[in-house]
Amino acid sequence: MSSNSILAEVKDLKVHFPVYGGLFSKKVATVKAVDGVSFTIGKQQTIGLVGESGCGKTTVGRAMINILRHIAPEVEISGHIRYHFDGKVVDFAQMSSAESRPYRANVQMIFQDPYASLNPRMTVAQIVSEPLRIHKPEMSKSEIQDRVGWLLEKVGLRAEQAHRYPHEFSGGQRQRVGIARALATNPDLIICDEPVSALDVSIQAQVINLLMDLQDEFHMSYLFIAHDLSVVEHISDYIAVMYLGNLVEFGESKDVFFNPRHPYSQALLSAVPLPDPKLTRAQRIILEGDVPTPLNKPSGCGFRTRCRLATPACAKALPPLEEHAPNHQVACPIVKGMEPVHPVG
Repeated sequence: MSSNSILAEVKDLKVHFPVYGGLFSKKVATVKAVDGVSFTIGKQQTIGLVGESGCGKTTVGRAMINILRHIAPEVEISGHIRYHFDGKVVDFAQMSSAESRPYRANVQMIFQDPYASLNPRMTVAQIVSEPLRIHKPEMSKSEIQDRVGWLLEKVGLRAEQAHRYPHEFSGGQRQRVGIARALATNPDLIICDEPVSALDVSIQAQVINLLMDLQDEFHMSYLFIAHDLSVVEHISDYIAVMYLGNLVEFGESKDVFFNPRHPYSQALLSAVPLPDPKLTRAQRIILEGDVPTPLNKPSGCGFRTRCRLATPACAKALPPLEEHAPNHQVACPIVKGMEPVHPVG
């Protein structure tokens, strides 16, 4: 990817949360929520970030909009989160929340829960206009009002619904309000933190198609965080698979979905339900054992305690992401040269 087409670079990102205990509240442990993650997001590109609950994918998203230091002041963040904004490079990982505020109009977020993410005491007009009042103080009240009505229509609502409160909307409509709010400042990147997981299946496809249409119209990029792999494959250009704070596989969407190479990716994809009951899987992979805690990660590869291919060498060092095929990186030296398993029939 050329430097002119790069929007965001995440390099060796680590996010650790101290744990305190005892009589004097001393630091007793560290939760390594994100432990050395690197990837790049291009302009007008969608990266799908997938993994099971607790793997650190939401923490990555929150670090990328630099709100972790605000909600958890004792968090330890290292590495780099570089953005290329109008020829200027800024590093959110090296900034305080206040220092990054002038740039956060360019990076917005759609939250997972459409019920909890909207203030019930604010009207839809107040919710959608809040980013404009913060980041666009030069706009007049009439300009903001016109912008809010236009945004609501863009996401499939009516402008006259602006004076209603969140409790008057369904879950899908509330998420559309959240999308309008994220779109208000015309950002370059939107972090989508499982935006459809709380919605009915019948509504999920509508919201996904809306996001894709908005991307085509406004030429923005997405980091799409999810655990539903079929959704991620549909919307993403590239897929990053995360396990216990680390990336284990990264590649083009179709390649990762249909030709996964890492043992964890293969197991994850083998669990995707097939739409046709007549279809059968080439291989169903059942993982044994429990997910290790980020408070006490295994040495070396974090997946080795559940991996069917693990050897004693896997405990010695964390394997780096290496290219196993064109545009396809895997953090597992064992599978290099092996034929990929096809868990999706």
